[in-house]
Amino acid sequence: MVGTDRLVGCALMADRASTAASGVIAAGAGLAAAELAAGIVPNGRSPVVAVGDFLIHHIPGPMERWAIRTFGHNDKAALIVGTLLALALLGALAANLQRARPSAAATLVVVIAAAGTLAALAEQDAGPLDILPPAAGALAAVTVLTWLRRLDDGEPVGPLRPEASSRRTFLLAGTAAAAVSAAAVAAGRALQLRVDAAASRAKVVLPKAAKPLPAIPAGADFRMPGLTSFVTPNRSFYRIDTALVIPQVEAESWELRIHGRTKRELVLTYDDLLQRPMVEADITIACVSNEVGDHLIGNARWLGVRLADLLNEVEPDAGADQLIGRSVDGFTTGAPLRSIFDGRDALVVVGMNGEPLPVRHGFPARVVIAGLYGYVSATKWVKELEVSRFADYDAYWIQRAWALPGPIKLESRIDVPGGDVKAGPVPVAGVAWAQGRGIAGVEVQVDDGPWQQAELAEQVGLDTWRQWRWTWQARPGDHELRVRATAGDGELQPEQRTPPFPAGATGWHTRYVTAS
Repeated sequence: MVGTDRLVGCALMADRASTAASGVIAAGAGLAAAELAAGIVPNGRSPVVAVGDFLIHHIPGPMERWAIRTFGHNDKAALIVGTLLALALLGALAANLQRARPSAAATLVVVIAAAGTLAALAEQDAGPLDILPPAAGALAAVTVLTWLRRLDDGEPVGPLRPEASSRRTFLLAGTAAAAVSAAAVAAGRALQLRVDAAASRAKVVLPKAAKPLPAIPAGADFRMPGLTSFVTPNRSFYRIDTALVIPQVEAESWELRIHGRTKRELVLTYDDLLQRPMVEADITIACVSNEVGDHLIGNARWLGVRLADLLNEVEPDAGADQLIGRSVDGFTTGAPLRSIFDGRDALVVVGMNGEPLPVRHGFPARVVIAGLYGYVSATKWVKELEVSRFADYDAYWIQRAWALPGPIKLESRIDVPGGDVKAGPVPVAGVAWAQGRGIAGVEVQVDDGPWQQAELAEQVGLDTWRQWRWTWQARPGDHELRVRATAGDGELQPEQRTPPFPAGATGWHTRYVTAS
């Protein structure tokens, strides 16, 4: 009896496993059909991306901040993986329901398809054809699930005889379905990416600035091993945005609309923008979620058109106080309108470090406003600028309780040493920034000793970071290094640590080092 019970138990486990597997394979087939349909439909969108974008734009602020803290740069990948896992689990659940309650299984598939449809229709430029990918996915999932369950139950399927519909046949059929699904996903993704922004970018020849800036002086960069370079290369410049998939926008079809509380409206093509007087500006930009000592910050030489010139043409109303930036992916920013006209560099950017704006950083055009965190100013893949009022509209991150107006905080960072050192002379170096004011001084403290003045690199401009260095005579033992900066207006960097939420982190950066 024990042996018989064990055999029965094993058979039940095998049956449950095959049922779950058929559901997962069916879910994969549904995803594949949806991806392929999204590639065939003009301007179609992947349902997975549509659902992910919907979640990004609608989940509560505390949950979003938790995801950023937990997953960091991998938050988007975690969202996609989580969505796919949820889809697989729902597929397994549908397969189990189908055996006992077929109507419940069908309802679950309909609910999943409806969720994908609603997410797709929630996109800014959604149209009636956007319902096709989720519908194709639901149809494929039900068809494959029914086919696999009949095979697994030993029923005749098409030309297969009942005796041929064995567990082996089920495994072969499932493997074949998975392989076809993988090929369909690859084909769908390729079709969705047929808009080649990189090819469009390769054709761009940037105009010269009306008054080109001089070359970066040699004294601005100490060029020390481990020390952040003064100019951040495009390939290593940080990227923070809400786009699950990097938008592919061709310059040939791109337009920028400027409207709102204005006397007139202005629409510019990419060629129109390139015909405008160009300005070069060295600007350090930063993400508000940058922790003390972190690296979500970079410095570049930007090329673009002054926002003030564009807004002067449309003539904002006297009561307007906000400039809303809208990206092609639906993201919005809200910058104080006064920041466009107070003399700082505020640009619609087309070039970055001597080359057309990289696709991942907003090609064809983005907004850069010196001295403001990106969440209120740095609209990548910008397609629309609306003159408005803060009382009338809250941009993406403001809806999630981040603070206005978003000025970048005075900060400094230790880059070198990056680990334990040998006793004796040790270089200590890093960067400091206070956009709009410049850095007047940097001090270093070892343990509880006196603050020591660091040597500053040449200052290029008030809107860029500044390198610093100091030589430490390290003694054997464990040590604590601290750094603080003084801005050009005399403000001393505050010691108290505050988190990035809701207005940017503050505090002295500290490194613990062992000298031997």
